[in-house]
Amino acid sequence: MGTIVISGTAVLVLFGFGNHIWWLAAVVVLFLYVQYGRGSSSTPSSSSGGSSSTGGSSSGTTTPSSYRAYRDRRDKQAKWERRYRRERPIESRRQEREKSK
Repeated sequence: MGTIVISGTAVLVLFGFGNHIWWLAAVVVLFLYVQYGRGSSSTPSSSSGGSSSTGGSSSGTTTPSSYRAYRDRRDKQAKWERRYRRERPIESRRQEREKSK
């Protein structure tokens, strides 16, 4: 993904020598990529930076925070599955029968 964005930005910069709007488009592409394209790797570290103030080495804080985020997602998913089974028992039984076939 990063290679495509970099090569696309390079093309937009080359077009920008004829029309400066293309340079603006290249900046927008890079901004959107940094803001949203790499969000899966940068968001957990930025959100866990404030919450994991227990100390430790910098390399040790990355792994527990990513595991903590995984555990939170897993627990939330399990909670929704339990709620679904509780609120729709007939549908959940039918889905379990189809899964076991």
